[in-house]
Amino acid sequence: MAQRLPPLKPLPAFEAAARLLSFTEAAEELHVTQAAISHQIKQLEDAMGVTLFRRLNRALALTEEGKIFAATVRPALIQIGQVAERIRHYDAEGPLTVSCLPSFASAWLVPRLARFRALHPQIDIRLSADYEMTDFDTEDIDMAIRWGTGGYEGLHEIRLMTEEVFPVCSPRLYNDPTHPLQKPEDLKYHTLLHDDVRTDWRVWLTAANVTGVNPEKGPRYNYSNLVLQAAIAGEGVALGRSAIAHDALEQGLLVKPFSFSIPSDYAYWIVCPKDRAGRPKIKAFTDWLLSEAKRE
Repeated sequence: MAQRLPPLKPLPAFEAAARLLSFTEAAEELHVTQAAISHQIKQLEDAMGVTLFRRLNRALALTEEGKIFAATVRPALIQIGQVAERIRHYDAEGPLTVSCLPSFASAWLVPRLARFRALHPQIDIRLSADYEMTDFDTEDIDMAIRWGTGGYEGLHEIRLMTEEVFPVCSPRLYNDPTHPLQKPEDLKYHTLLHDDVRTDWRVWLTAANVTGVNPEKGPRYNYSNLVLQAAIAGEGVALGRSAIAHDALEQGLLVKPFSFSIPSDYAYWIVCPKDRAGRPKIKAFTDWLLSEAKRE
């Protein structure tokens, strides 16, 4: 049978009054009035059916019942306070598990994580990289970076960055002595590398008014970072997404042979359950992600 608890709200007032043996000093410590302390003690005594204090002339003393109760309440409140403090620290420090696409993790996020660690050494990022949609109700994931159109029902979401799509290739292929890539029509002389993840050569070629190029022919890869690795190796020309291809372009591993780009209908979104959005670790990582995206 469940035990009947006394009202919990008056317990801090009782603990302070029992420790200080003064309603006045207890009121000052808790930043309330003496009348409020007196009212809460009476509420507790009425609920328990015992007298906890003896009101003496200019003095206050605990009854035997009050001494017994104080001996339990004081350590219980201390323990609750200590646990609450540990939880607050845990929310600001320790591990933060982030789910994202493998391509985004390897090509964009991981190369930048050292800068986050320098700013927040107390937070350990744990990456969970896969293509499955995170289920925050069943998985031990704090937040996620999703690639899509937004509008994730029931989740707090912030758009991290949009993307453009454009051809990329190795510098060697770009300067091919037989068929250099000087204009989009020159793609007919080169192998097109295909990414199965929503980067369609047909869409780009149509938007660029390019004819005479077969948009279907060429090897296919199911991961965006694999198709970029193939392009870096000189296997052909890939359609690069600006976020994923950014570092390889900056390092000169890839070049953008043509200026024409098309906007992607997908973007990267920072998402988490709405009740977690204000947690210090999640806010720190979100703010850092946004600042990194803004730098580019």
